[in-house]
Amino acid sequence: MKKIKIIKKNNLEEEINSGSMQRFAGVSKNLSNASKIHMAIATIPKDRCSTTHFHTNCESAIYVISGKGLFLHGERLEIEAKISEGDFIFVPDGALHQPVNTGDNDLVLIVARNTPVEIVEEKPNLGRKDC
Repeated sequence: MKKIKIIKKNNLEEEINSGSMQRFAGVSKNLSNASKIHMAIATIPKDRCSTTHFHTNCESAIYVISGKGLFLHGERLEIEAKISEGDFIFVPDGALHQPVNTGDNDLVLIVARNTPVEIVEEKPNLGRKDC
C-alpha cells in the first residue's frame, strides 16, 4: 500500500532562493519522495523580486495567496501583467518570467510543478534589477 505523507508547516524544506524570493517546499523529492510533482510556498518582500529565469524541464502553476505585484514575461519581459490575491498563473516550460512585488506587504505564492526537481536558467541581464 502506498503511504500518504503529511508535511507540517514547521517541517518545510528551504529551497534555493531566487533573488529576494524565498521558497519553502511542502511536497518535494526529499520530503515526500514525490516523483511527478512539486509544491512550495514562495514569498517576495515589499519592493523586491525574483531573478529573471525560466524552467527548462517543467510547467509551473502559481496561485497568489496574498499581496499584489507584476508578473513580467515575454521574450524580453516586455509584458507586465498585474497580479493579486486569487489569481492563477500558468507558466509553460521555457517561458521567461520574473515576479515583482509592487504592494505594501509580502507577495505570497503557492507554486506547483510537474517534476520533483526543477532545472532553472537565470537571465541576469534581463528584467528588473532595482528590486
